[in-house]
Amino acid sequence: MTEVTKWGVWQTEIEGPSDGNPFTEQWVRLKVESRNESAEVDGFYDGDGRYIARFMPSFEGEYSYELTASFLSGKKTGTFTVLPARPGNHGPVRVQNTWALAYSDGTPYISIGTTCYVWHLQSDELIEQTFETLSQSAFNKIRFCVFPKHYVYNLHEPRSYPYEGTPMDSSVLTKKNFNLFNGRAEGNDWDLKRFNPAHFRHLEKCVERLGNMGIEADIILFHPYDRWGFSLLTPEEDLLYVRYIVSRLSAYHNVWWSLANEYDLMKKSDADWLSIAHTICEKDPYRHMRSIHNCRHIYDFSRPWCTHCSIQRTDTYSTVENTDRWRDMYRKPVVMDEIAYEGDIQFGWGNITGEEMLRRFWETALRGGYPGHGETMTGYDDILWWSHGGKLHGESHKRFAFLMNILKRCPGNGLKPNEARRSDEVSAVPLERQYAGKFYLYYYSFMRPYFREFHLNDETEYEAYVLDTWEMKCDYAGTFKGEFRIDLPKKQYMGIMLIAK
Repeated sequence: MTEVTKWGVWQTEIEGPSDGNPFTEQWVRLKVESRNESAEVDGFYDGDGRYIARFMPSFEGEYSYELTASFLSGKKTGTFTVLPARPGNHGPVRVQNTWALAYSDGTPYISIGTTCYVWHLQSDELIEQTFETLSQSAFNKIRFCVFPKHYVYNLHEPRSYPYEGTPMDSSVLTKKNFNLFNGRAEGNDWDLKRFNPAHFRHLEKCVERLGNMGIEADIILFHPYDRWGFSLLTPEEDLLYVRYIVSRLSAYHNVWWSLANEYDLMKKSDADWLSIAHTICEKDPYRHMRSIHNCRHIYDFSRPWCTHCSIQRTDTYSTVENTDRWRDMYRKPVVMDEIAYEGDIQFGWGNITGEEMLRRFWETALRGGYPGHGETMTGYDDILWWSHGGKLHGESHKRFAFLMNILKRCPGNGLKPNEARRSDEVSAVPLERQYAGKFYLYYYSFMRPYFREFHLNDETEYEAYVLDTWEMKCDYAGTFKGEFRIDLPKKQYMGIMLIAK
């Protein structure tokens, strides 16, 4: 490949030995250089004697490269040209202004996420259905696992496995006995030092397709819901796997790294997690977003390797209400990746209403964070969006585009809590100081006042809008200055937006 677009994937291939264990006995390294940047990345073995090294350029212009390998007596060298970025590719997401997210080209990134743990390990038909659903949604981030998931509603075998070997007989599993098989069940036979390249090729294709759709791929590296033994890797096996997947995926602009889903349920020490994090930092030259997700105990996100907070609710009734507290505590973007799921299953984490999910989205956003969705609606052949993808059957997801469009009205990049807000409302203002007094957003959640009186200052004229977040209406209420009053319809889930003229 002699040409590639900015923030695209350039790769070079080389033939090499296939005997022995190429995953552990051979290595490939790529050095790339241009007038504006230089980097060194590891290559990987892709099976059948094929070795690949990938690079994501961040600048236009001419690049030179040098490929070395354990089985080469010399070097493979060459050049390639980087063209302008393709439309829609704004580069990797970065932290901007401490709490806000933006693409590499400076375009604000308003994260509207969802969770589908193993959607990519389903049938071709179901995968296509998931892509179709995503194409019609407001979602621009999706969380999913590399390893298959064993849990209620997840008893069938995945389409592929990350290692060479054979699984246990899953025909013995039922919804009643599935918990007996957590961890490494008898009957599994895996070579944990030999990867299955086909599994990772499929993963790459899904990541690339998501990137072309403008959707970030939040890759979950480890999780505890397991019957194959993949959650019980040794520290050495952990790092072999991490180095392999980073070498395969880091060149894709839309990748995020989530070290774990519910890290505190896994049999790994704090030192293990730090070793994994440091390996990612060392091997990923593009500085993709990095975090870790909790079950019962919030991780210490003040650690330098974390770019942002990835948080699951820890309280049945109050989680998003702490967004601004975590924001101030860690001084990093707060991504509420799991605030429970809209659904009807027996578990409390998966049976909130669409109205409550939407309330949590608005509260998260106005408290300066980024909300995440999930859905666990039953009655559809045990295909739940939360894990399998497919179709969405709930109500909240239909209303996220309205929220995003309102957030885009805020000047600059990002919101922060309004320090002058009243205790009985949630209110936000622009994050950046130069836009102070230019924009105000108020949200009343389950409360239903029938008016709100204002006196912001005596000089500025404001266009006022009444927001019905459930009905997705933004009604112009007039232009005001000094003391004024905005009437509301005595309904829940209403809001007010003020924009300086």
